[in-house]
Amino acid sequence: MYATRIMRLQATRPYFSPAPKENHSAHTISQRLRNLKKIPPELIPLGVVLAVALGAAGYSLTNKLLTDKTLRLYRNSPEQREH
Repeated sequence: MYATRIMRLQATRPYFSPAPKENHSAHTISQRLRNLKKIPPELIPLGVVLAVALGAAGYSLTNKLLTDKTLRLYRNSPEQREH
């Protein structure tokens, strides 16, 4: 893009305008569960894969931190350093 074009670009709305209010700002759990039906079915497998990946990453990280005996938890003090 040319510099003159960039300078002509303007925001679509002012930065400090108040956010539009929703009709029902206090949602119950059942209302939120009804909103889950609006998710396209094509995205459900992606959500399952992401959940499994995050679970495996959490398990792996926890297992590494709890079982690795060579992991340094503290810095070496200057007296223990060898030059």
